[in-house]
Amino acid sequence: MVPVKPLNPFAKRSTVSLVKGENRRKMVHDALMAIDNELKPALKRKKYVLIKVNLTSVTNQLASTHPDALRGMLDYLGPRFKGPIIIGEAASNDTLVGFDNFKYHELESEFKSQKVSLLDFNLDGKYALVPTIDSNVHMTPCRIAARLVDPDAFVLDACIAKTHDAMIFTGAVKNMAMGSALRSPGKVTPAWSDKRRIHVTGYQQHHMNLYLVSQRLSPTWGAVVLDNYEGMEGNGPVGGTMVPHRIAMASTDYIAADRVAVEALGMNANWIGYLQYCAAVGMGNYDLEKIDVRGETVESVKRTYQLHRTFEIQRKWDGPLTPLTPPGQGAQGGGRAG
Repeated sequence: MVPVKPLNPFAKRSTVSLVKGENRRKMVHDALMAIDNELKPALKRKKYVLIKVNLTSVTNQLASTHPDALRGMLDYLGPRFKGPIIIGEAASNDTLVGFDNFKYHELESEFKSQKVSLLDFNLDGKYALVPTIDSNVHMTPCRIAARLVDPDAFVLDACIAKTHDAMIFTGAVKNMAMGSALRSPGKVTPAWSDKRRIHVTGYQQHHMNLYLVSQRLSPTWGAVVLDNYEGMEGNGPVGGTMVPHRIAMASTDYIAADRVAVEALGMNANWIGYLQYCAAVGMGNYDLEKIDVRGETVESVKRTYQLHRTFEIQRKWDGPLTPLTPPGQGAQGGGRAG
């Protein structure tokens, strides 16, 4: 596969911390501490912290942000940010069920002094519009959570690097983009979901939509933590199997964090189209030569994750669409001038 050529490369180097250990909460805390100098100035400029969790499933803990990862983030924030702190998500299913099943409510009382609260973006009802494309490459508006583009928020992405059933890999960027899209709250009839406007039929369109939504979100991105204490391989992002990887990564550059994660999972960086699109326009670094890895080396923690059973089909995202030939133009590209 040919890599996407950069149009406007990221202008500076990026740092990604890489921690290995046996205690999830401590690893997440330590990963953030390793980039503390980059985080503190940005935190001081914000009115609240918004932790965007990853509830790909509201019943399968392996597929979703673990509460101990959130504890590690809150441990780090405690001496540096007095609140308020919102833990939010717009799950495909009932977000509140996920909060209950994974015991997120316990965090509100444990970290009461930090003014921790939970928020279902679907119930919040506030949105911003982002242009996406449908299966026919026609523009269509997508509603995303307004909180995630609030300039007063320090957005902290809490996610897991996993294999995926359509995009080969999911991590920081995909969690933000797909998790930002809203669906109808409660028992609204007829039900609707704008996640379908991103997750259209067609791998080419899906990669492009992830890029389009991420470009809108990126100005408010603060930092990301990828918690791969337990990763997922095979038929992710929900039905895969556990990998006891025992690593955590953190960065203020979401693209760079995903690039290190792709390498740590033993994948080819050229397989992931949407990340290359984001890097091509300068949203972050996807070139390892421009990323400083702080802590463990990538080679020392690298594993080869089993890919999704549909991988060979997914990787054809960079192949051709079937074009319509404009009137007057034949197979040789001829036609009338003017």
